[in-house]
Amino acid sequence: MASIRFDSVRGRKVRQNSPVTDLQVRRAKPDDAAALVRLRSLMLAAMGLEVGGEDAPWREVSLRYFADQLAAPETFAAFVVDDPTAGVVAGAAGHCHPHPPGPKDLTLSRGSLYNVSTEPAFRRRGLARLCVIALLDWFRDETDVGQVELHATQDGEPLYRSLGFVDSSYPTQRLRIRR
Repeated sequence: MASIRFDSVRGRKVRQNSPVTDLQVRRAKPDDAAALVRLRSLMLAAMGLEVGGEDAPWREVSLRYFADQLAAPETFAAFVVDDPTAGVVAGAAGHCHPHPPGPKDLTLSRGSLYNVSTEPAFRRRGLARLCVIALLDWFRDETDVGQVELHATQDGEPLYRSLGFVDSSYPTQRLRIRR
């Protein structure tokens, strides 16, 4: 994948359509784990998955996952947008994982981008884009990742393509391990 330079958006205030709303892009903190679970639920529901109620077992597991990951800032980052009234309204997360090198990529790690989601009332304002760009800045500036991979929904494809993502030559396949 070609190297792409983005202007950093971390910490930048973004004035949106409403004259009373200042939105702040920032790196997620450990106390944002619940907000990341809430945004994940919105994303999964938009993908057509049944997410269950607030007491669905996956939510507690996700809360522990995000809390653990947020405690590992060298290999995990999430960027969120805060609204002064509504709190966290958008976010994107990603992590680094070991990967063997190849002829076109001598780095020893890859990045995974996921959990890109925006509250419905805040969509179509570019907030997810800001979070993804901040995360790509982190991958580029603070990790040794050579490539970033993601699974895109049809709605998300235009965003990712506009940022330089391309289709992989080898489609993802999946096998669920039954226990």
